Amino acid sequence: MMKQGISKKVMGYIALALVCVMAGTAIGMTQLGAQAETQTVVLTSPFTEAIARVHDSVVGVNNYQMVSTNGYGYGGFGDLFPFPFSDFGFGNGYGYGNRGQGNNTPSTEEVLYGSGSGVVIEKEYVLTNYHVVEEASSLKVAVAKGDNSDPDLYEAQVAASDPDTDVAVLYVPGLPLEPVVLGNSDALAIGDWVVNIGNPLGFTGTATAGIVSALDREIKNSDRVTTDKYGRNQSVVNKMIQTDAAINSGNSGGGMFNTAGELVGIPTLKYSGSRYSNQASVESIGMCIPINEAKDTIEEALKADVNNLGSRTESQTQQNQDQAQEATGGLTGKPRMGVTVTNLVNTNGALPNGAYVISVNENGPAAQAGMQAGDIIVEVNGTVIATMSEMTSLIGEMHEGDEVRVKVFRPDTVTDAEHGAISTSGNYMDLTLKLAVIDPIAH
Repeated sequence: MMKQGISKKVMGYIALALVCVMAGTAIGMTQLGAQAETQTVVLTSPFTEAIARVHDSVVGVNNYQMVSTNGYGYGGFGDLFPFPFSDFGFGNGYGYGNRGQGNNTPSTEEVLYGSGSGVVIEKEYVLTNYHVVEEASSLKVAVAKGDNSDPDLYEAQVAASDPDTDVAVLYVPGLPLEPVVLGNSDALAIGDWVVNIGNPLGFTGTATAGIVSALDREIKNSDRVTTDKYGRNQSVVNKMIQTDAAINSGNSGGGMFNTAGELVGIPTLKYSGSRYSNQASVESIGMCIPINEAKDTIEEALKADVNNLGSRTESQTQQNQDQAQEATGGLTGKPRMGVTVTNLVNTNGALPNGAYVISVNENGPAAQAGMQAGDIIVEVNGTVIATMSEMTSLIGEMHEGDEVRVKVFRPDTVTDAEHGAISTSGNYMDLTLKLAVIDPIAH
């Protein structure tokens, strides 16, 4: 009887315990359900912190140019975008039309011709595209205000630029913004997250995100033909970063940042259907200049004398005029290279400037060095020459036996050297020769 009683008590305790556990579980589940109804899971963007760090360091760059009004006064919004990058353009230019108030007296006034973007890379220095500032009569950096009122404008000057890489650095005295940190574009990998910040279509401080789609894209800019230092035309080919982060008119010169907020590129080019055909559909293909390509220009700008930007001293100008007016006589009886040369005219950049070699003296210094008729001498001992008089002036200062380093442009085809029948295709070559007295007659 005692054993049976104890068994009933134990069973009662166990049953009570199970009821309590089940009741507690029910209460806990109810509380979790209530919490789930009130809590929201938020996924944080990898760009939020980076954008907050650099957003205020991205500015607008206004390009002002002198435009003739033709006596008709101001017009409406215009399409005055003669900049060499048709797809690199930056919007919001104000043109002159045939409407508006005015008189019939032609005049020339300075107007806002186009706007792009820029990034503060040092205190009072802004990095942008060269095509954003090209041909400007004056430049101003625009700093947006939080209340959406008109931006503050700061006068700017070009401290350094490189048209070939499409990079320019502006000196902006009094600019109160903090610089961003320059990154290493060589460290980028395909698939890395990036964000572009700029002022597309006038929408200040717009941020767009994407990935690095490709690296080292060789982009030939057929809209822009420059000359090399010898005066020969050449198409500009740049290696760029391809990204699907949106780039639009006005983004040019802004910043492409990694998730650490480091500046790794300069948004420059957006591909569109019109670049290929009216039927082609092109989406999310943009190009940015790697920041490492801009670092030499940045260094040059930071070393420049900001008190003399855009000016030349009178003594420098006079010195150049004196050099251009130096008379050079014949080299008879003096050490020579042993060539007959003349000037090239009206090549329009198809060939480099220099001393065109009509003929080469047999067994003379030039012949022994490998120079040929049809060559164009463009450099003597590191000095670029554009005419035969510049060449003879340099050689006339030397002595017999002096070693001369000469760079020539050698055409692929020479049909008739005496009459200048040569191809425009060719390559530059380096030659080294020693001067000798070929004609013993005293000068």
